[in-house]
Amino acid sequence: MKKDGVEVCNNRRISVLLFFILIIIVAVIFKLYSLQVLSYDSYKALADGQHTLFQELVPKRGEIFLKDKDNLYPVAVNRETKMAYAVPKEIENIPETARSVAAALQVDQSEMMARFSKSEDMYEVIKHKLGDEEIEKINNLKLKGIHLADESYRYYPSGELAANVLGFVGWKDNDFGGRYGAEAYFDSRLKGEEGEITQSRDASGGGVLIRGKNLVQARDGDNVILTIDHSVQYETEKLLKAAIEKNNADSGSIIVMEPQTGRILAMANYPTFDPNNYTQVEDISVYRNTAISDAYESGSVFKAITMAAGLDNGSVNPDATYKDTGVVKEAGYTIQNSDRKANGIQTMTQVLEKSLNTGVIHVEKLVGNKNFADYVKRFGFGESTDVDLVGEASGNLNNLKNLKSNIQFFTSAFGQGITVTPIQLATAYSAIANGGVLMKPQIVDRIVNPNGSEENFQPQEVRRVISEKSATLLVQMLRSVVTIGHGKRADVPGYLVAGKTGTAQVASSEVRGYVEGINIGSFAGFAPMNNPRFTILVRVNNPKSVDWAESSAAPACGELMKFLLDYYNIEPTEQYTQADLDKFNMTHNLSDYFIKNPDDDENLTVNAITNPTSAKAEDPKKKKKK
Repeated sequence: MKKDGVEVCNNRRISVLLFFILIIIVAVIFKLYSLQVLSYDSYKALADGQHTLFQELVPKRGEIFLKDKDNLYPVAVNRETKMAYAVPKEIENIPETARSVAAALQVDQSEMMARFSKSEDMYEVIKHKLGDEEIEKINNLKLKGIHLADESYRYYPSGELAANVLGFVGWKDNDFGGRYGAEAYFDSRLKGEEGEITQSRDASGGGVLIRGKNLVQARDGDNVILTIDHSVQYETEKLLKAAIEKNNADSGSIIVMEPQTGRILAMANYPTFDPNNYTQVEDISVYRNTAISDAYESGSVFKAITMAAGLDNGSVNPDATYKDTGVVKEAGYTIQNSDRKANGIQTMTQVLEKSLNTGVIHVEKLVGNKNFADYVKRFGFGESTDVDLVGEASGNLNNLKNLKSNIQFFTSAFGQGITVTPIQLATAYSAIANGGVLMKPQIVDRIVNPNGSEENFQPQEVRRVISEKSATLLVQMLRSVVTIGHGKRADVPGYLVAGKTGTAQVASSEVRGYVEGINIGSFAGFAPMNNPRFTILVRVNNPKSVDWAESSAAPACGELMKFLLDYYNIEPTEQYTQADLDKFNMTHNLSDYFIKNPDDDENLTVNAITNPTSAKAEDPKKKKKK
């Protein structure tokens, strides 16, 4: 019996043992299933992270160059330096390390204490772009947990030069790249393509050579060569700044363009900034390239466009006449000439010379509202020019939508009620200068790939806007504006300069009208007249020492035009004396910009339109008696 009892007991023990073994086996199988099936993706990623070496290869950013006649001038380049960073868990004495680092790198000691105390962090940036002296100090300190790493940063050798055209490289949210200007527009071309290297490794961290590695080389960024000439840009910016300061103006822009090709030789704005220190800018509006982004009512400089429409559709010719009574009444408004005079019988050439509002209204009437709107659009107004820069505005032609609203078309004829940009005006005047063809503004000469191959940018015709004959006639009329009319100070001894002034007030939605005492002066012109090489658009915003464009914008154009003609060795087409040159130098001295000639000044365009209940056209005879 005992023997049987022992056997029964042993069988029970074996059964219990087998039961527990079975449970363990089931548990193991479930665990394996969980690891290998349910959690396969996560554990595979973890395994890959443990056994695969991954390193991104960072490309070099392409550089930007200006032209300097036949040479290249670097304006946005890469510089190699060091950055300092900390590995907090490696630091043995946090207070002493923070004190030493703060003294060596001129950083805040309490901030270093806070960063070094993050024991779980593997990486804390201390300071970027270290100088040679700072690098030497950190090396000499030999602090545990403080390291140096190679770093490349963007550097602009010429500082403020062409800053609004170039932009800068910086952070935006979590993205580091080009901001504003060419840096932003060509960011994808400049930054290149990142590479990568993947390689298996063993438990010790060493590479597993038998399995090899996969290497994708980084592709460095392309170099961008702009059409801007370094010397022309420098002279343009210097002249613009002086003109703004001497006229006590708020700001301004100048564009220099080749009328035959549309290539931009200079694009200047003031005030500007230093892209090397862009974070120190108080008003970020200075980042904008106002030569392309600011739409404004240009005033009488637009009269050349109206006259172009009249000449091209055969409504007028340079010698055609009309009777100027000094006023035009329409829709309850009285529009006056800027000189407040009734000039009697006037030719179309005199309309431009004297900048007569009633004259261009006469032309617009003959052309017709629909045709006039079509010509304005054909000249490129109301749409972007597609220049290769960010932030371009299109302007506003809404006042030309209602073909039955004559008053809107009348004021548009002399540049009021519609807005345009400086780049649009420069392009339109270039079309007049080159025989009637609108060219796309070109800011890029070529792009050079890392392998040395080049992508050349060619001039692009947009469309013909007026006939060559019409353009030739208009050029002659604009030459008369410079010799007889309000553009005298744009002329250059030995050359034939053609162009037009414009002065307009600034519209404001707050006052539902125009801001009292604020105006914008513009001058658009080109030379030499018979074979135009350069188109210049000058805009001066709110000059407080003068009220008229011929005293602010026109002289700036004249001095810049003289520089261009000399710089490019353009042979004089006319005879001139040393006395002519001395007179030019005297009248174009920047300190004399604010001196005005009462006999030549053109009054504000906007003052010419008034409600009949508040103002009436003056009788010229009564004015004489006064």
